[in-house]
Formats: sequence, structure tokens, C-alpha cells
Amino acid sequence: MTSGSRALLGGALLTFVALAVVARAQHQGHEQHTTPPSSSPAAAATQGGAGRKVTMEELHRSGGVPSGWKFELPGGDPVKGRQVFADLECYKCHAVAGENFPAAGGDAKNVGPELAGMGGQHPAEYFAESILAPNAVILDGPGYTGPDGKSIMPSFADSLTVTQLVDLVAFLKSLTAGGHHTQSAAPAEKTVGDYTVRLDYRGGGDHAGHEGHAGQAMSAPAPGHLMVFVADRANGEPVPYLPISATITAPGKPARRVSLAPMVGGQGFHYGVNVVLPDGAHTITLNIGPVAVQTMPAVKGRFARPVTVVFERG
Repeated sequence: MTSGSRALLGGALLTFVALAVVARAQHQGHEQHTTPPSSSPAAAATQGGAGRKVTMEELHRSGGVPSGWKFELPGGDPVKGRQVFADLECYKCHAVAGENFPAAGGDAKNVGPELAGMGGQHPAEYFAESILAPNAVILDGPGYTGPDGKSIMPSFADSLTVTQLVDLVAFLKSLTAGGHHTQSAAPAEKTVGDYTVRLDYRGGGDHAGHEGHAGQAMSAPAPGHLMVFVADRANGEPVPYLPISATITAPGKPARRVSLAPMVGGQGFHYGVNVVLPDGAHTITLNIGPVAVQTMPAVKGRFARPVTVVFERG
């Protein structure tokens, strides 16, 4: 990497680094070498949505941040992130099964772990912290820690623009299974009616019809998990008890309608369903019905109208 490339980032990234480090200071199973992106006001504002409005008094009452606030990385472009991965020559330390990067080389003691499948094991902010501040969390063992007790992963805080960082993280998040990342994409978010809606999909595996190394056809793709996070646009809190369905359409294929159920997982409360999404360009149309429980007078008239949200992916 040239010295010129390390001067791309200024004070904006330093602020960004601080936010990322503070927001994700505690993790388990750190991937050094390299929840919901979300309904957070920062992510919504970055992606063109409506930010959350609070008063100064509310900030003071809750310790300087809105109630329930946390920093969450905006969604990026995994295709552009793959190019950043190549430009930084990350493949010299990290193999990615299923990708055609040059073979890793150099000192075996400084080779980091294989990255295929890592995308489903860590939140986006954790990858960002690993890239910007690799010594924030250090794992013991070969491929993680050097003789000095610090991470062998170099910091790229002075080598990336904010956009490059976001895209690189999106690429790493797309590596969910078997080295194939086409079935996962950066989460998308929209604000419609009384809601901020975020769509996220974690791919389930390889695609049918491809051939393995022995020339045998691979099994049919395992379903991925489609997640929909619905938050009150006024306060950012999750809205439960909503009937939600998704209609999935793709060119040349029949439309498919699935119902989403309320769930609690690693990223918190969401509406989800296990389903295989089509390869390439496709559209997911979410239909959100009126809330299915009694509402208090303070929110009378809200959450009572059906809402349609369209996400075009590909």
C-alpha cells in the first residue's frame, strides 16, 4: 500500500473510529483479520431516511444519547467492498473460499483465518472495529496475536475513506456460507408512514446447479433468513404485533408470498422467515397490516393503516 493511500482519511474518519470503537467495545470470538444496519437515526440519516428527533432535555435525562441509542454502521456495497479487499491485498493474509483472489503467501505465522462464513458470525460494527482498531479486542493464538501480545492485524484507519470502510464491511458481512456471497446483501432501510423498516437477508449456502470439485452437482441451496425490523419512526423503538408478509418477484420467475413471524435472535426482535431468494435482481414487497393489539390514546390513529414497502435488490 502506498504512503499516498494512507492519507485519504482525515478528521471525519477519526470521529467515525471513535464512535465505532465505543459502540462495540464488548464482543465474543473476535475475527481480527479482516444489528438491526438499522433503525438508528445515524444510519437512517446516512441512507436518506428521516432521522430521530429528540429534545436537549431528553438527551440529558438519558445520559447524553437518546433512549435505546447505539451506533450502527450504514449499509454499504459488497461488490465495491470486494474491490477494496483486493486493492488492500487483504488476500495475502486471508483466504476466502469460493473467491478467485491470488493465493495467500508470506510468513505462515502472520496468516489470518479463512474468512468464508465469517459474515454471519459478527455484526458489521465488529468488523469495522477490527479494521480500524484491531487491538481493541485481542484473541490469543496463532493467526491473531504476535510475540508482543498485540494483534498481528494492522490498522487501516489511515488508509480508507468512510465509504470504502462501509463497503469493505458490507463485503465481509456477505461472506455467510461456503465462500459465496451473492445471496447476501447490505441491509436496506426505508421510512414509510409511522415506521422505519429495515430489510436484512443472511444467505443459507451454495446454489443448486453448480458443480463441485469432483464434478458432482451441489445440493439445493439452504434457505437463508429474511429479517424485517420495524421501528416506530418517532422514537426508534420496535413495533410488535404486526401482521407482515413479503412477496418476492424476479424476472422470469413466479411470484412467491411468505408470511413473517415475530422472532427474537442475535440482532434482537424482528419479523422473520427462512426462505431462498432468487439470484440476481429481484424485488421484495412488504405488506404491513394494522397493529393487532389495542392501542393507548397517546398513539390513537397510529399503526392502524396498512403499509406497503418495496425493496429492489440485485
